[in-house]
Amino acid sequence: MVQRIGMVIGVKPEKLAEYKRLHAEPWPEMNAALSAANIRNYSIYLREPEMLLFGYWEYTGSDYEADMRALGEVAITKQWLALTDPCQAPLKTAAPGEWWSMIPEIYHLD
Repeated sequence: MVQRIGMVIGVKPEKLAEYKRLHAEPWPEMNAALSAANIRNYSIYLREPEMLLFGYWEYTGSDYEADMRALGEVAITKQWLALTDPCQAPLKTAAPGEWWSMIPEIYHLD
């Protein structure tokens, strides 16, 4: 079964060019780590002038929490996030400790 994931976060205007540059040439090792965590069809969209990033992916595994925990522990993920996290700004309405804010799906046409 495929689980569709949607999420949103802000991007700092002064870091937008850097964020775009990083994603224009993603590291093959980072892409491989995402695939190993059972993530497919991952896309990030930008909404200007609001400076919002919308992320979407499909999770095809059977233990989402374990796969996300393992992905977060991989060295390449930590290196990638050290570059991308400073470009991002959590929403003002984000829960304490929440980085990307999850968006519940309310409609899907298959």
